[in-house]
Amino acid sequence: MTKAKVLIVGSNATRLEVQGGGFVPTGQYLNETVIPAQALVEAGYEVVLATPNGERPTLDEASDSPDHFEGDVAAYEAARRYWDTDPAMTHPRTLASVIAEGLDNYAGVFFPGGHAPVVDLMQDREAGEILRYFHEASKPTALLCHGPAAVVAALPHAREFRAALIAGDPAKAAEWAKGWQYAGYRMTIFSNSEEKIVEEHAMHARLHFYMVDALTTAGGDLITGAEDFAPHVIEDRELITGQNPASDHLLAAKLVAALDRSLAE
Repeated sequence: MTKAKVLIVGSNATRLEVQGGGFVPTGQYLNETVIPAQALVEAGYEVVLATPNGERPTLDEASDSPDHFEGDVAAYEAARRYWDTDPAMTHPRTLASVIAEGLDNYAGVFFPGGHAPVVDLMQDREAGEILRYFHEASKPTALLCHGPAAVVAALPHAREFRAALIAGDPAKAAEWAKGWQYAGYRMTIFSNSEEKIVEEHAMHARLHFYMVDALTTAGGDLITGAEDFAPHVIEDRELITGQNPASDHLLAAKLVAALDRSLAE
């Protein structure tokens, strides 16, 4: 008998556009998905993974390493087994089917990171519908690393907002963002300084926009940690956001605590 169900919204994106007209491969981060999912299950919750098209997210190759488990090979291997074999991870639903069945079946929602959500979830209409429901119901809504970029999907013109950012027109993007549900919320996301390191040493390319700038343009109150790649989580009302891969355990703990509080009310 579980306490309640928690929805995990995954991405189906496999490539990210960069300046110059090219693309780089992308995906969802292993630790950012599995660590919170396992923490939820251990706390007595059932997790349900859903994606836009119902297919499993592609793992970002950079995340498939013990490096994101503090070098603990056993922890990495356990996470990989969970990802590879647990039915909750191997048989995702479509976002549409989850919505049709009823979002009131879920006590909270979680969006893992990797750059992938910046591609599809950030402008996905069904992701937006899910976010609006959890916002209006004041149910715990957690997003990690690049996952918080998805909160702009709650906008009626999320696609136009993202397109304006890519076009280098933040003023136009701000126009599309008027009336955003999360305007004024304190939140965090992968910092500009962290992103520059990734661009230089991993992507070898430049992004069209940085995540902090995007959410600031939308109206968020962005707070990033003093130290790059150190755990940093911000909680404001129902919204829980984590800055980077190292924030996986801290965000998971805060999400479990928020869910427990919500169920006790």
